[in-house]
Amino acid sequence: MSSGKRKWSAALLAAALLAVTAACGGGGDGGEGAGGTVTLRFSYWGSDARQKMTEEAIAKFEAKNPTIKVEGEFSDFDSYYESLSTKVAASDAPDVIQLEIRALREYADRGTLADLSSSVNAADIDAKLLATGAIDGKQFAIPNGANAFSLMVNPALVESSGQKLPDDTTWTWDDYVDLASKITAGSDGKVTGTQLSWNPAYLEIYAAQKGESFYQGNQLAMSPQTIKEWWAIMQKLIETKGSPDAAKSAEVGATSVDQSLLGTNTGAMGMWWSNQLGAAASASGQNLELLRMPKLEGATTGGMFMQPAMFLAASSQSEHAAEAAKFIDFMINDPEAGQIILSDRGLPANAKVLAAVRDKLPEADQKTLAFLDEAKSELKDPPAAPPKGASAMEDILTRYSEEVMFGRMTPDDAAAKLIAEANASIAG
Repeated sequence: MSSGKRKWSAALLAAALLAVTAACGGGGDGGEGAGGTVTLRFSYWGSDARQKMTEEAIAKFEAKNPTIKVEGEFSDFDSYYESLSTKVAASDAPDVIQLEIRALREYADRGTLADLSSSVNAADIDAKLLATGAIDGKQFAIPNGANAFSLMVNPALVESSGQKLPDDTTWTWDDYVDLASKITAGSDGKVTGTQLSWNPAYLEIYAAQKGESFYQGNQLAMSPQTIKEWWAIMQKLIETKGSPDAAKSAEVGATSVDQSLLGTNTGAMGMWWSNQLGAAASASGQNLELLRMPKLEGATTGGMFMQPAMFLAASSQSEHAAEAAKFIDFMINDPEAGQIILSDRGLPANAKVLAAVRDKLPEADQKTLAFLDEAKSELKDPPAAPPKGASAMEDILTRYSEEVMFGRMTPDDAAAKLIAEANASIAG
């Protein structure tokens, strides 16, 4: 997943998408222009830097394909899915659509997306990573890049507080809490050890260490006890001042990685997707490193996993299916596109593109690549696309986590209500 708070309405998305079953036509206004030129619409979200890179890649594609023009429909993340769902419901879907894994079923199961199995070459993409974009044997989405949810650390801040970096192949959650509290104490409170995270990937990793899956069909598969133990780690961090208190944690949790404690050099550790290391390092201006997530003592797996940073998909209603597939093929498979985009959408999923750009990756991305290469044998298989309604999971987790951290609900009550609400969302 990309950076920033994930607050988009699954209810709005689901309601808007229902209209697609009655929709016809498609592809919006993109048609044939003068001289037989085809215009594609490409919908995507991101930062200003991503927009600049993407526009440069589009220009390269147009130069290679003079009869195809691509109009980028760009927005920030917070408004992206509401805008996209409105377009889809109005039979005005873009020809090419950027998606993340938790939104895939929302669109694929309602017939919004085209099957790209035979129209986009995916031979150089890891088969397990590619499978995350397939549902019921149809390849509805092609992964752009890959990343892993990891722990980031500022070594200088750890050492200036009188502490040492952990051995991340053996450290436990108790070690993590202890280190965080000692960093805060050793810096006289000028630097906080870590900040809390309510990202579903964090809970998925913790649950895997307990031998549990996140989802089973259209239900949560985690036990209430696992969720309560996960919260207990955060409560311990607050109690020992290894993290900010509940109010400050809620405040910084709503910011992007560049505004985080780590990004502003007021925190020594934090959890984010590995492709966000560059943004965090750029914001902090200091050397940052990636660490494996801590483990439960005796756990047989670390629970970490590789997943697609995001996908490219095509509208099933596009009037220019061949051209849409050609553009996706270029963005995924062409080394010239890779030279422009580098790791902005995760480390390139195409092995040949990754090899072509490897030496040109920024220092932070070189570290990410080295880290993932080192941990590769330990990573679980990439997860399948979660059930419809999973897009609401981060908001649900955040809400109930904050209720527990603020002491407004007991962990028992919050876990029961979280599971009930999440199951209603993904079964609906």
